[in-house]
Amino acid sequence: MSIIELGEIRDEPPSLPPVRPPRAAGRPVRTVAVLLVALVTVAGATPVRHRAVTSVPTAPGASAYLTEDGVAVVDASTPTGDRYLSVYDQPGPAGGDGVRRRWRAALERSGDYVTVWIQRGMLLAVGVSVASGVLETTAFDARTGQQRWRHPGIAQRATDGGMLLANDTGDALGTVSRVTPDTGRLLWSVPVPFGGTEFHRRGGQVDQIVFVQPTGEVQVYDAHTGALRHSVDTLPGDRSAFQRVQVVDDLVLLVPPGSTELVAFRLPAMERVWTSPVPLVAWAVPCADLLCAVQQTGGIQTIEPATGAVRWSDPGPDMLVDVRRDRLLVATSEQQYAVRDARTGRERAELGRWQLVNQVRKEDELLGVRPTADGRLVVAELDLTAGRTRILDVLPEVAGGCQAARPVLLCRRLDGSTGLWRLTR
Repeated sequence: MSIIELGEIRDEPPSLPPVRPPRAAGRPVRTVAVLLVALVTVAGATPVRHRAVTSVPTAPGASAYLTEDGVAVVDASTPTGDRYLSVYDQPGPAGGDGVRRRWRAALERSGDYVTVWIQRGMLLAVGVSVASGVLETTAFDARTGQQRWRHPGIAQRATDGGMLLANDTGDALGTVSRVTPDTGRLLWSVPVPFGGTEFHRRGGQVDQIVFVQPTGEVQVYDAHTGALRHSVDTLPGDRSAFQRVQVVDDLVLLVPPGSTELVAFRLPAMERVWTSPVPLVAWAVPCADLLCAVQQTGGIQTIEPATGAVRWSDPGPDMLVDVRRDRLLVATSEQQYAVRDARTGRERAELGRWQLVNQVRKEDELLGVRPTADGRLVVAELDLTAGRTRILDVLPEVAGGCQAARPVLLCRRLDGSTGLWRLTR
């Protein structure tokens, strides 16, 4: 059930009520309802406060990407084929009519850019090369805009200050390479199979690389030296088959041919620790002190990471969307969001229908948006622990496509422009 502060209720029209309001009967409840209606009427009569919006220069067809301290805009190709990457500083708390451009740099004329982010003082732009059809990363100095290097692959941050480039998106064998972050100088490269690369992270940074070969051999490489550390054959005999692999904490989870079970090996030595009868696993994620395995057909099964024993199982159709501590955010068959307890599977709350906002920092509280009938956008914080939503703002003339780096929110407006807002609490 959505919790809405009376001071904000004037901004959300009555056509969007909370989901499944609690049932009650009796005169005391009717009296409270009358009082609430009176309070809402008073709140609606109060003038709506002015929300400062800062405009970001974005021409039709351009793409904007929010970063920790700015906004990167990738222009669409001009009639002459030229295109540019511009970076703007975020405005201060007071907002304003515009933003200051930090720098502008020319981009390759061909190809589509899919994401931009900041890492180790570099602004990294990932796009699809028309010439090769693979993803490639271009690195710019985040302060000056000077282009440092461009290589095939998607950048990954390594534990010792280095940078890895994973290029396994083609149909043939790909590579994982290590480069120096400031110059892009290639240090080493190893071949990898298509679709069979995973990374073990410590503190959010890669320290081991895991490959599964079509022959069934699972290999573990050191992310600093590129040396092979361990190898185990998971398909004895002369066999070749596709196997899905995923690294979750210190476990390497393998879905063997047939997808009737889940097999776990423990890093770094790759000793086999358990086999669990969990079929059709699409992916897994830590949830509280368990593993949540999501099936290809929907549904969730939770597994003890030490033994592989199944704690609880729900065949679906709820789909796991996010995990926050011991709470699961699931999308229900009614296209609503609900909160479940990770340890028991019990439903704790219903949050209603929202569109999740892409966030620069994964640790920030989840944000949801939903449009109103009169062209406004309701912005709310989805608190999984408390099991409620809290309205933060209602923005006029916003189309969607929002990104957040709290307290800043970036959205596309109805007129095609891009705006920045500072979320109130």
